[in-house]
Amino acid sequence: MTVDTHADQYGNAFLLSEAPDNVLPATGMPAADAMRLLGEELILDGMPNRNLATFVTTWMEPEATRVITENLHRNYIDHAEYPQTALIEQRCLRMLANLYHAPGETTGTRTQGSSEAIMLGALSLKWKWRARREAAGKPTDRPNLVFGGDVHVVWEKFCRYFDVEPRIIPLRPEKLTIGPEEVEPRVDENTIGVAAVLGTTFTGHADDIAGINDLLVRLEQERGLEVPLHVDAASGGFVWPFLYPDVAWDFRLEKVRSINVSGHKYGLVYPGLGWLVFRETSDLPEDLVFYENYLGKRDATFTLNFSTGAAHVLAQYYNFVRFGHAGYRYIMETMRANAAALAHDIVATGHFELVGEPGAEQLPLVAFKLRGHHGFDEFDVAGQLAAMRGWMVPAYTLPPDAEHVTIMRVLVKQTLGRALASTLAADIAEACAVLEKKGGLHELERRMVKRGVGY
Repeated sequence: MTVDTHADQYGNAFLLSEAPDNVLPATGMPAADAMRLLGEELILDGMPNRNLATFVTTWMEPEATRVITENLHRNYIDHAEYPQTALIEQRCLRMLANLYHAPGETTGTRTQGSSEAIMLGALSLKWKWRARREAAGKPTDRPNLVFGGDVHVVWEKFCRYFDVEPRIIPLRPEKLTIGPEEVEPRVDENTIGVAAVLGTTFTGHADDIAGINDLLVRLEQERGLEVPLHVDAASGGFVWPFLYPDVAWDFRLEKVRSINVSGHKYGLVYPGLGWLVFRETSDLPEDLVFYENYLGKRDATFTLNFSTGAAHVLAQYYNFVRFGHAGYRYIMETMRANAAALAHDIVATGHFELVGEPGAEQLPLVAFKLRGHHGFDEFDVAGQLAAMRGWMVPAYTLPPDAEHVTIMRVLVKQTLGRALASTLAADIAEACAVLEKKGGLHELERRMVKRGVGY
């Protein structure tokens, strides 16, 4: 029997068959072929540097990337085997606690992202509330949590998963954040806490955290209600300290008991990495901490995940020592300047208006919507941008009661410099011109855009 060895000889065997699916292949393939196969599959994904929808870091310095690749084998949870890695995690937590003005000794943990950090922080709120109720001889069967419609979906997930009533404050087109006036009527003796957002996903603005703190102080003085405040600083926790250092949103406010922040957003680390920091060690209920000794020493663990990579913790520490306070400030100021320039250029097209209060503190992003009447909408503009240049600019509706408002949003990160920002603004103007000529996208194109399908 004659065997054709040409495919193996020239490395093309994988090109002659479908990509493996459903069942594990009976035999493998050379390493180079496996890498090429995967590379050809990933060509169909979008380019991360043109993904202006994501808050997640899409570029790190080569040295930081090397730190990650050389430490992928380290298991974060194995403190006996990797004690220095555990020490570095604690250094990062202490640096964050200091950045957020913690009054003294504190505690916290790294997480897979802010979603896990929020789950853990909210569980702490529930456990502390239950302990207070039990000590007072009161029932513990009806906990509730107050937050606005501007939060990440993980807050609703927490309430559903852990049997807590969500008291969601709806947004209004003229007010896309929450303040004390909306919080007060929803707080009672069963409220485990209030969650406020520093840098919303929708427009990048912040809830009135100081105002909510003052309300909770007053409610404790007047009605004896002890209601803590958790700040969801997933995006803003690495922005406000450097752009708005005099604004009190953190542990400078007495009711703020815990803060979460995403290292993989403006912490400038690849995904996934989050942090949870408590005001004081007593804010973490001992009952939520588990101890194990089967990894070589008795160790405490306070995470939903167990084994996970340590490389991103090390990358966060790399960033801290690489940039320092001055470096982070410069990077954030650069992003803000480019966001301001982009906002100006988008408005100058004559088609759009900005969303949110002008001049307000916000993340380095641009949220905008069409002004006036057109033969096309924001979804059409997003689809045309994708078709023309591969820009991934999201169009989406706001949460209740503002769901009839559609906006677009551009995240301005390190990879969107001034030259690219100017190009994007010109492309947005050209997209509108094209849509005016053809009267919007065809129905099939619109369905593809709303499903997130590229062109």
